Amino acid sequence: MPANTTDRPQEILVTGGAGFVGSNIALALAARHPRWSVTALDNLHRRGSELNVPRLTGAGVRFVEGDVREPSDLASVPAPDVLVECSAEPSVMSGVDGDSSYLLHTNLTGAYNCLELARGVGASFVFLSSSRVYPLATLRGLALEETDTRFELLAEQTVPGASPAGISEEVPLRGARTLYGATKLAAELLIEEFRDAFGLRAVVDRCGVIAGPWQMGKVDQGVFTHWMLSHHFGLPLDYIGFGGGGKQVRDLLHIDDLVDLVEEQVLDPESWDGAVLNVGGGRECSLSLLETTELCRRISGREVPIGAIAETRAGDVPVYISDCAALFEHTDWRPRRGAERILADIHAWIAADEERLAAALGIDAGAGAGR
Repeated sequence: MPANTTDRPQEILVTGGAGFVGSNIALALAARHPRWSVTALDNLHRRGSELNVPRLTGAGVRFVEGDVREPSDLASVPAPDVLVECSAEPSVMSGVDGDSSYLLHTNLTGAYNCLELARGVGASFVFLSSSRVYPLATLRGLALEETDTRFELLAEQTVPGASPAGISEEVPLRGARTLYGATKLAAELLIEEFRDAFGLRAVVDRCGVIAGPWQMGKVDQGVFTHWMLSHHFGLPLDYIGFGGGGKQVRDLLHIDDLVDLVEEQVLDPESWDGAVLNVGGGRECSLSLLETTELCRRISGREVPIGAIAETRAGDVPVYISDCAALFEHTDWRPRRGAERILADIHAWIAADEERLAAALGIDAGAGAGR
């Protein structure tokens, strides 16, 4: 559906605005719409997010150090016309081995506080959710074929909504899904209640793996950036789980493609209101870890030692691919950047700013193998 091209002045609030997704959205909206006033709010909890603050302020984005868990911090910013909710503790493993309070209060209490702000000022709401809302047992029970380099989804599936194209919104939601996934699904349910009770206009994007420059990748979140960082700096890696063969698969979406979609949703909240849609690269833009290794070696020109840990971690799944058919029925938007382009862009960013990145992420840039 075409976006509303009216570009009247608007006040935009991006929560989690110094994070990977939030900063890129804030920067793009400010650059593409000079009449808009864009505020990025972030508590700078995630290591490396401080590197985005000069980028934001240098581009004319108002940066506010604040926490979505605190209603007073949200009340301190100009009342938005649109609130783009990107704040989250994004690690799937968060809370599993320790205190879960930060995860729960950031992802759920924070979303509630953002909804209350949007309701109070009449703002439309764009929520960045996650593919992790789909239950673990369901995703682990998919019928798979093992090929030389990856696991593939078979044509015949017993799970409604699953197919070789991936996971659609029709996959049943009953079952456990990790604490992270539970907080994102709970926030989705709150959004639907706010829409029904208060007339809030909102869209939910269930994102698969988002990747690209300025992502501070770790083993449990941002795996493709983590893989390229490790190759560039010569750090050892492990294939973890599912026999240790590196054949687990994820689809990936370039951050710039996601930005294009969110811009469309911000411009035309009426036509997106009530939509809950999978957003990802799909089968055409997916990689196994084995395939990622080969691309990273070719792009970086370096090899690193890679071990094998057969035991599967809690919360991991062998395959996740986004079936975006419902999204594509709603819009002409399509992902335009493939997997090799995504990894090449990540590598170019790392190479151009390796000293600051290494310092921010605690990497000994001279100690790794292959340097």
